[in-house]
Amino acid sequence: MDRRSFVKAAGVAGIAGLAGCTGGPSEGSQETTATTTESSGGEETTAAEQTTEESGPAAYVGMVYALGGLGDKSFNDAAKRGIEQATSEFGVEYDEAQPSAAEEFPQFQRRFAQSSNPDYDLVSCIGYAQKSALAETAPNFPEQNFMIVDDTVDEDNVASYLFREEQGSFQVGYLAGLLTTQEFSAGSGSTTPDSKNVGFVGGVDAPLIRKFQAGFEAGVAHADEEITVDAAYAGSFSDSAKGKEIATSMYDNGADIVYHAAGGTGLGVFQAAKEQGKFAIGVDSDQSQTEPNYADVILASMVKRVESAVYTSVENVVNDEFSGGSTMTLGLEEDGIAAVYGAELGSEIPQDVKDALSESREAIIAGDIEIPTTTE
Repeated sequence: MDRRSFVKAAGVAGIAGLAGCTGGPSEGSQETTATTTESSGGEETTAAEQTTEESGPAAYVGMVYALGGLGDKSFNDAAKRGIEQATSEFGVEYDEAQPSAAEEFPQFQRRFAQSSNPDYDLVSCIGYAQKSALAETAPNFPEQNFMIVDDTVDEDNVASYLFREEQGSFQVGYLAGLLTTQEFSAGSGSTTPDSKNVGFVGGVDAPLIRKFQAGFEAGVAHADEEITVDAAYAGSFSDSAKGKEIATSMYDNGADIVYHAAGGTGLGVFQAAKEQGKFAIGVDSDQSQTEPNYADVILASMVKRVESAVYTSVENVVNDEFSGGSTMTLGLEEDGIAAVYGAELGSEIPQDVKDALSESREAIIAGDIEIPTTTE
């Protein structure tokens, strides 16, 4: 029995099992190696540990992260949760690369693809910015399996994963719109209902981030078309000072709630919200959990389960079911996207607001609410 068939026979969990784990509706390049199949130290071993001990890792995976790197408490960290989950269940080993500039994407993709020790079974390319590099790399390594998150590459050895970010952004926009029109106080924040003003902070101005903005604005308008949405871009996914500067200006101009789709830049949004006594909405991960110091101002997060895409792609490789040339799209219906209430503030949100969000979720899934994916 080879290493892949052993894991398959032992039994593995699918995407649905992982999706429930989130809870609730340096200078220059860094490359680190993570050997993630250490023994538990007890007498009993898991199937994954047995696989590693008896026949080596179930697979070797190379992770090329998006700009901003690990520690963003958002997008890249979600991807890492996915590979760690796959490691725990399947006994894979993985290495990581954290490019500091887009120009470094090709070299890290090629480095993993060219390696023979180890011979990587999968190279995971995290983020839309890797598309052009991968479109050149993949054809040159036809026997190498790749996956990409947030864009598509039309090659037989690339599996593409997309998300319906506009759907989850609509939901948190609807939440912001409903709350900004009423007097609401919880944790360290409060609204000023007379202002009818909310904000959106994007990282880099790109079509993908415009999807977040478009969905958010549509959700706000669904609550009240008279609400003003201030939108601005920081030009970076790792500039928290800029994020704070932009958000502070929005709060000063009357915004009660600011939603960010800006990776590590979003930390500045939370800082501004706390200083101003207002609210914020997180992105990608449940940021009331990943940024607990700001849980008292984070109303909700638009959770994008990047971990599910990474986990599923590894699972497919381990089971010899790699789906090259295919595209998987995950939205509200597939539980790849969700509006998750903050761990500390969720219980304070009025029930009628929660009911309205539940109804809109079902309407979106049914196709009764159409959501734009581009801004005007």
